[in-house]
Amino acid sequence: MIRTVLGKLGGLALTLFLASVIIFSALLLTPGDPVTALAGGARPTPELIAAIRAEYRLDDPVWLQYLHWLGGVVTGDFGRSFVYKTDVAELVGARFAVTFQLVLLTTALIAVFGLGSGILAAIGSRRTDMVVSVTTSLGMALPTFIVAILLIWIFATSLGWFPTFGAGEEGLDRLWHLVLPAVSLALMFIAYISRVTRSALVAQLHSEHVETARVRGIPWGRVFRRHVFHNAAPQILAISGTTIAGLFAASAIAEQAFGLGGVGSLLTEAAARKDLPVVQVVSLLLVALFVVLNAIADLLAAAIDPDSAGTRRNA
Repeated sequence: MIRTVLGKLGGLALTLFLASVIIFSALLLTPGDPVTALAGGARPTPELIAAIRAEYRLDDPVWLQYLHWLGGVVTGDFGRSFVYKTDVAELVGARFAVTFQLVLLTTALIAVFGLGSGILAAIGSRRTDMVVSVTTSLGMALPTFIVAILLIWIFATSLGWFPTFGAGEEGLDRLWHLVLPAVSLALMFIAYISRVTRSALVAQLHSEHVETARVRGIPWGRVFRRHVFHNAAPQILAISGTTIAGLFAASAIAEQAFGLGGVGSLLTEAAARKDLPVVQVVSLLLVALFVVLNAIADLLAAAIDPDSAGTRRNA
């Protein structure tokens, strides 16, 4: 386990370093000049251009600009936004709370309905399996923005049950505002996790050690918990970790549709307006979240079953 943790930490550090290089380099190659954004939309004079480039060190060699930016990131100085004229850390921090709450609610929906329907399909009747299979196929075929439009039309505009725009105030009002965005974001992932769960459980249900346990007369509930679900858990957990990590990036669609003002929508706005410091930090943050959450999922899977990467556990 110690070796696994150290390997994950080393992989995390290397991934974040490579991601920082790619993100910084890619943004410098994008068309357009950030000086235009820094000039406030006005036609800058040569003197103003020179002053802006000197202030933001845009005339430095690319490698020196990268080292300066990386040093700031490591020390917690993420720079100032070209467009919003405020510290990037303050700007991202205010938006991240909304995205985190949206992802948290979406994760709860995926855990309940994705795992629940997958278990139901695996151990239920053939008709139940068919119903779940058809439903999940439909769920995976519907893009998030289509689901968002349908939810707004039915539950917000027609029925008036939920708000259509904004994240609301903290507390129950925030939760009420996030219900429709979370459902629109979760639907496709619920279908995906349901299928993964069903597949993993069915594979265990037909395994030799499960048949042996049932022949020995062990109660079905105990067989399912200790032999079926326990052995399928590492595979389900690994896929679930990737899915939850991807929610932070996928949340941009729901945030834009419902006007939530989270990190995802901030990234799209900053990219459109050539706000390089914001795009760089948010992109690196999303990569870090993805890698960290995947590493946590892998470590949890290893803790549940240390032999999950090799032989199948026979309890």
